Amino acid sequence: MKPIRCVLKKGKEKPLEGRHPWVFSGAIDQIDDGYQTGDIVKVFSAEDRFLGMGYLNPRSQIAVRMLSFDDVSINPGFFEKRIRRAVAWRHEFLPAKTDAFRVVNSEGDFLPGLIADHYAGYHVVQFLTAGMDRWKDVIVGILKQEFPAKGIFEKDDSEWRDWEGLDRTAARLEGEPPPDFVEILENGHTFVVDIQHGQKTGFFLDQRDNRSLVGKICAGKRLLNLYGYTGAFTTYAAAAGAVETVTVDTSQEALNTARLNLEKNKIPISAHQFVCEDVPQYLRSIRQEFDVAVVDPPAFCKHKNQIQQATRGYKDVNLFALKRLAPGGLLFTSSCSSYFDAPLFQETLFHAAKDARRNLQILAKTSHPFDHPVSIFHPEGEYLKSFLCLVE
Repeated sequence: MKPIRCVLKKGKEKPLEGRHPWVFSGAIDQIDDGYQTGDIVKVFSAEDRFLGMGYLNPRSQIAVRMLSFDDVSINPGFFEKRIRRAVAWRHEFLPAKTDAFRVVNSEGDFLPGLIADHYAGYHVVQFLTAGMDRWKDVIVGILKQEFPAKGIFEKDDSEWRDWEGLDRTAARLEGEPPPDFVEILENGHTFVVDIQHGQKTGFFLDQRDNRSLVGKICAGKRLLNLYGYTGAFTTYAAAAGAVETVTVDTSQEALNTARLNLEKNKIPISAHQFVCEDVPQYLRSIRQEFDVAVVDPPAFCKHKNQIQQATRGYKDVNLFALKRLAPGGLLFTSSCSSYFDAPLFQETLFHAAKDARRNLQILAKTSHPFDHPVSIFHPEGEYLKSFLCLVE
């Protein structure tokens, strides 16, 4: 089918000239008649200069997501080439004793709207946009060919689908259905992952390198793991020789899995506590001191209009975590919201440290691991920001 012609308003071509992959609805002047949501479009400037190829969703604020800035055919071969490239270098850089990782990272792999994660023989895919959803069968076939797996499971239960006018769904697409728990290896540690019901695609793969970093600083230390989910940071710390850990989360089911993860790694449970409670409430109720605190909350800021509210949330939880750290303690803290950028996060930590009357030294700033690449043209893709700080 011939691509639909999409013409931008005068002066709105600059982001595409900088290879940014998004065209906002307000930048579009006209679109040829007869289009359908998800159609491939050719984008032109007001002066009729070709800018690139993308797919269209007129009901979305991001009306066009760019697939290429060259005049190429968007066909199965196009997706095969992109996915083959993504798979190949993942295998090249994969850490030893690790069989869970991201295979395709949306705009970071120049395939906006597509997430594919691998868990010990199973692929979990997300088609977050209407345009990418149109290519679902093609993409599943390519994944089967380029990276054979026991099964492919679709986990499309996020609000992204709502914004795109798509139904939420979770279903087996190919091969075997995943078991209740898939057992994975990460840097030699064993974890059980609930692909079908867990958060995101089942596990926070983007914190792999940060978990390794935290593990290295926990020998002989007391760890407080806030928003601990299934206890991955706790497992790394305990395996490295932490003398005590406390993992706090609002989900008892997640904490049960955290306990199971310690058992899977043959770690005695006696020195490790699991607390099902609201994190701010818990922090206000205790007087115990710790040597290391991990603050890894869910996104406090999913929209631009939530930045002010998120700033208060990040400040408060880090302030109370600082108060619970012994002198010479270490704070590892993260934000996973793309709208809450690193400078704002650092400023928020400044105010938390000031109000807690604690000296804070930044030892490291970290982001995603290699399998969550960020396109240099799409800085919004760098959503994960983390700081490791020394506290006095």
